[in-house]
Amino acid sequence: MGILHAYEDAVQISESEKAKGTTVITVSCPDKTGLGCDLCRVILLFGLSITRGDMSTDGKWCYIKFWVGGKPTASWSLLKKRLLEVCPSYISMSGIEYYRSEMDQPKPHDVFLLKFWCSSDRKGLLHDVTRVLCELELTIKRVKVSTAPDGRVMDLFFVTDSRALLHTQQRQEETIRCLRDVLGASILSCEIGMVGPEVTACSQKSLFLPSAVTEDMFSLELSSENPTGSLFSNPLSTIMDNSLSRSHTLVQILCQDHKGLIYDIMRTLKDYNIQVSYGRFCTKAKGNCEVELFIMQADGNKIADPNKKNALCSRLRMELWRPLRVAVVNRGPDTELLVANPVELSGRGRPLVFHDITLALETLDTRIFSVEIGRHMVCNREWEVYRILIDEADSLRVPGKKIEEGVRNKLMGWE
Repeated sequence: MGILHAYEDAVQISESEKAKGTTVITVSCPDKTGLGCDLCRVILLFGLSITRGDMSTDGKWCYIKFWVGGKPTASWSLLKKRLLEVCPSYISMSGIEYYRSEMDQPKPHDVFLLKFWCSSDRKGLLHDVTRVLCELELTIKRVKVSTAPDGRVMDLFFVTDSRALLHTQQRQEETIRCLRDVLGASILSCEIGMVGPEVTACSQKSLFLPSAVTEDMFSLELSSENPTGSLFSNPLSTIMDNSLSRSHTLVQILCQDHKGLIYDIMRTLKDYNIQVSYGRFCTKAKGNCEVELFIMQADGNKIADPNKKNALCSRLRMELWRPLRVAVVNRGPDTELLVANPVELSGRGRPLVFHDITLALETLDTRIFSVEIGRHMVCNREWEVYRILIDEADSLRVPGKKIEEGVRNKLMGWE
């Protein structure tokens, strides 16, 4: 019983008493490389924004504190449960602490196909479905949306269940009931079934991307000029200094704040197998964010190699300048919205991207004709790519530049 209480106390959430105040999340647990990334990803997944943070570790035990704004898409208790799940497990027996080995990591979730027909299309339909699936903790792996000539809509969602219960009748009935509640009488049929490995593999196959799109959209070169527009007017500075510590490299970042900024920094460091020993970050006036991190390599040493320093510094600048890629292109007479985000080396994509895309298009009063989600290897990196074909009537009414800007603003949290 004492061990259970100790584990549950690893994450503490102090809710704000004010409607627009900040909630404090405190984590105290065994350390691991990439823990900051995993925690920030869960916080982002629950629709919260980190406004301030402190973290420190001695290499074995870490203490992390986040100040977050907003209300979670689910309950605070569920957020705590999900944060606990990414903390390294430990048991205090005879004074010995141990980490769960990589061999004991949970196996990947089964993939299910959610298929339903609606009698007609309407603006915001796809976002309503996406919002329900997010609230149910169903992770969308791939989507196929088609509109038939008679106006009926067929949606195919390949999903995994964070609760690992979608194989049960109760969980399937709950999912269908929630969909019927939001779709009303327009839903004609709804089916849920587990798919085999051959279907899963097929669903992950990459779709062809035009070379003209890949060259510009997936470029890893940092432009000498900031992107045009007032949204990018804030400075971007990344400095690495080895003079202040014998064993650590100091990273100082000044940049414009955006949704998931701390997650973008932490996932980059995790992909480079970099350990954060101490960190502090906060948002400032005029939308700026200041970050200070003392980091070391896996061997416990600072980053002394100039090539490694330059590579990491360049990657951090790129991920902060363009964490997501957004473009609107003409495909013959049709208008296609392309959104791409890099996939972590662990294989996980960025949370809530499709949710925010559909919300942005609903706000723009723009309907979706079809959707394809796939993964591509471009420039030796894996990308998750969303290809959304805009309804023909709306593509003529809403300029492509406005669609691109509206989607980018929503994804970056710049409303």
